[in-house]
Amino acid sequence: MKQITLTKSEREIMDLLWNTDRPLTATEIVNLTPERTWKKSYIHLLINSLLQKEMIKSEALVRTGKNFGRAFAAVATREEFEIRQITGRKSFTQDSVIALFSVLLESVDDPSILDELERVMQEKKELLK
Repeated sequence: MKQITLTKSEREIMDLLWNTDRPLTATEIVNLTPERTWKKSYIHLLINSLLQKEMIKSEALVRTGKNFGRAFAAVATREEFEIRQITGRKSFTQDSVIALFSVLLESVDDPSILDELERVMQEKKELLK
């Protein structure tokens, strides 16, 4: 996976989409970001940039007054994006997986999570055979 760089404005939009449980139109994005650092006239440029980066997708057509508009949703969760930021670095190698996994395991205190991880690793082993 490739690492994706977001501008501050794009990140503001992504944070809104990640914190909302439904797709949003461009108008809703503008209205729900009163503290935005970008001009509302830039919304279409920002949406097109996020579409090009494959961070969002057009989810549906919704009625907005007399017209219809596209509603947008995040392609990946915030967690998936953050993981992509780490694993997408050029310096990240197969050997890095062990170090990353070790660090992540330090925060686990529930044995059922370890059981689930063992199951996922076993499935991966079977796929590699």
